[in-house]
Amino acid sequence: MSKQHAQVAKDILACTGNSVASSTWAAIVPCTWPWFTLSHTTQFTPLLVLAVVANGSTLLCVSGLKRLVVYGQLQFLTIIKVLQKGLKENFADAQVSVVDCPDLTQEPFKFPAKGICGKPRIADVGGVPYLIPLVQKEKVYDLNTVAKDIELPGAFILGAGAVSSKILGVNAELIPIVQTKSEKKPAVNGSYVAQINPADKGCLLEKYSSKYTDCEFGLLANLYASEGQPGKVIEVKANGRTGELNFVSCLRQTLEKHYGEKPVGMGGTFIIQKGKAKIHIMPPEFSTCPLNTDEDVNNWLKFFEMKAPLICQPVIVSRDPGFDLRVEHTHCFSHHGEGGHYHQDTSPDSVQYLGYFQPAELLFRIDRPQETHLVGRD
Repeated sequence: MSKQHAQVAKDILACTGNSVASSTWAAIVPCTWPWFTLSHTTQFTPLLVLAVVANGSTLLCVSGLKRLVVYGQLQFLTIIKVLQKGLKENFADAQVSVVDCPDLTQEPFKFPAKGICGKPRIADVGGVPYLIPLVQKEKVYDLNTVAKDIELPGAFILGAGAVSSKILGVNAELIPIVQTKSEKKPAVNGSYVAQINPADKGCLLEKYSSKYTDCEFGLLANLYASEGQPGKVIEVKANGRTGELNFVSCLRQTLEKHYGEKPVGMGGTFIIQKGKAKIHIMPPEFSTCPLNTDEDVNNWLKFFEMKAPLICQPVIVSRDPGFDLRVEHTHCFSHHGEGGHYHQDTSPDSVQYLGYFQPAELLFRIDRPQETHLVGRD
């Protein structure tokens, strides 16, 4: 190994919180990489990809035209220790461990894939600037296309997004749960839609496939994708909230505090097993008046208190490395007709969380808004 490659390896390992002696490096292999799709209209060629094998962990370093971004499969033992400490500062009881992913095709999940393992990655598609201050209805996407864009055709996708108003005719929250199509199998869409019920102005939660056959969404989505395989995952249990942070914010800020400027992404699913939560649903009609502040947005949204159990799909990035990301976004559904965008539990003393997470190896930014702002990112 050359001194130059050795120093690059040290830099990569330092970025991911790993520290090993040079004698433990198995290999460092410089190589070129094909076109790397960052959006539907823009492609970007990394100058160099370095694959580093250290202590059995494979790290991927993409050296780009303007910046160096590192994404790696973090060692579970490190991240468990970090999350355990952070959660105990915000919850009366917290336990983090490595377990086999439960069969997610079973109750209460009923997902179309058994797990969240295998080539895990995160995609941030579109963005809030396409919704506010005024909507750009032409922004429509397809989850099957996204799977190809993130170089994982047939991916199992979870997350949070908005429906395509061109398909539904109204605005609504999308809880995407999709096994995208592959060469051998058609897509299986297990998504839910949460919208305002025109009859009583309450929550109307429906299976997407009960009315529609496509895999479209609109405006924005934060997505966690994998091969949907069984495997080892990070199990998080947290009961009795004692701090101000919600469950997802606690996880994200804990990672940010430990890893600093180096972005760490996670996705998966968690259940609010007991308690109640503050949830919003967007109105069926887009605002005709510009929504210029968070106060404007909150006055436009419809808020509800919903009861457990709620099954949630979080997408987390510890910090934005300069891609105009939404660093946390969580939608939820239930089997009792409630769901939407998760904000916070409203029963801190009794709330119980149970989650299964997987660190992401790659982050993809698709159709990044050219004109942006930070309004409405809660």
